[in-house]
Amino acid sequence: MYSGSSDGEAHDPPQRKIPPASSMLWVRNLRRFIGSGAGLGSEALMELETKRILLDIFKEKQKKSAEAGTIPSFYKKKPEEGSISHRVQRLAKYRFLKKQSDLLLNADDLDAMWVCLRENCVIDDATGAEKMNYEDFCHIASVCTEQIGPKCRRFFSPSNFMKFEKDEQGRIAILPFYLYVMRTVSLTQARIDMSELDEDSDGFLQPHEMEAYIRGLIPNLAQLRDMPEAFVQMYCRIAAHKFFFFCDPHRRGKACIKKVLLSNCLQELMELHQESEEEVTDTEQAENWFSLTSAQRICDMFLALDKDASGSLSKQELREYADGTLTEIFIERVFDEHVRRGKGGSGNAREMSFESFLDFVLALENKDTPEGLTYLFRCLDLQGRGYLTTADIHSLFRDVHHKWIEGGNYELCIEDVRDEVWDMVKPADPLKITLADLLACKQGGTVASMLIDVRGFWAHDNRENLLQEEEEPEEE
Repeated sequence: MYSGSSDGEAHDPPQRKIPPASSMLWVRNLRRFIGSGAGLGSEALMELETKRILLDIFKEKQKKSAEAGTIPSFYKKKPEEGSISHRVQRLAKYRFLKKQSDLLLNADDLDAMWVCLRENCVIDDATGAEKMNYEDFCHIASVCTEQIGPKCRRFFSPSNFMKFEKDEQGRIAILPFYLYVMRTVSLTQARIDMSELDEDSDGFLQPHEMEAYIRGLIPNLAQLRDMPEAFVQMYCRIAAHKFFFFCDPHRRGKACIKKVLLSNCLQELMELHQESEEEVTDTEQAENWFSLTSAQRICDMFLALDKDASGSLSKQELREYADGTLTEIFIERVFDEHVRRGKGGSGNAREMSFESFLDFVLALENKDTPEGLTYLFRCLDLQGRGYLTTADIHSLFRDVHHKWIEGGNYELCIEDVRDEVWDMVKPADPLKITLADLLACKQGGTVASMLIDVRGFWAHDNRENLLQEEEEPEEE
């Protein structure tokens, strides 16, 4: 039926060439169908729509951010007590502080560094000071790294060497460098200790946290080791208050840790490390707010003024402060500006608490500081206008003049004193004195004393005699 070739061999049919998929009509139609979304299932359509919406939202936020600029976040909600995030935060904080503490040099490391410095320095022939050049500095760094470990290496950087004063041969003294290392270690340790007490990890200490920090320091401070146990709580309260007076000017109830570390208050507290009592005179102890002598003086003073043992001071009781040399108008202004009203809201119910008394004493004993002068200026500003006029000076000094005459002193003219105050301050505006003027003239504390305290005016009036008396013992 089928015919074959004459030679009996069968021939294979020719093979058809399959076109590429992209050229097939049905493939192109299917791709267009799917690309439009009409051929997708409900889940795929939902995912596609979600992506489109999120992309639109993202583009809109980018557009608004570009138009408005970068706005920082002012508030971040803190994790709740006992929550997982709170526990993780505390654990992370503990591990971080532990790591930082391990990197610090201990007392033995500091002693070993001092030995290395002295063994590898040179003696200046002219001054006898122990010095080192940069080559010695690098050699000492290698020796200290071998003996102490890599944790001391960061102190021997070129930038640290350049911080110190050099002589003509490019050498620095080893003592300032060693004191720099000790202070850095001390401040870092203090920051770690304060951060451990910072319960909410916001970089600020509240009063009870600061008191806890001071309480932990007492066993390490030579001049406070013998403090009676019953007085520890009161001492911590008094000591902590100075930190807040100087480091919390807006009275928010919390002090920035960085500001505390850089303040003179911490340095004054650390002065109590001196071992021998002979190294510290009675006058120095009384002047140091953190000494036990000073704290007991403050308590005794408050108890002596508090005649009715109510735990607070009335205006009449405060008038006896400093043997009654403060003026009536100043006492009134202190209560107006710095003493809160009682629960009843009446004038008679307003009394000065112990905390307010500490502010009062700190301001009077630190009149030359910006914080003390700011406290006093609010009292001097009788009208609350932010500046003092000649009428204000006249009103303030009138009470001083009255006490001055009562004390049997010579008659003086209030107008002459007013003009002298103006000459001392030299205000930018000749008609009024501002707080900035008092701070700029460097005599703001003296001016304030002249206007609120008859003893302060007497000291200014007799300043030349007092200066001569101070110079005579030095000459002898």
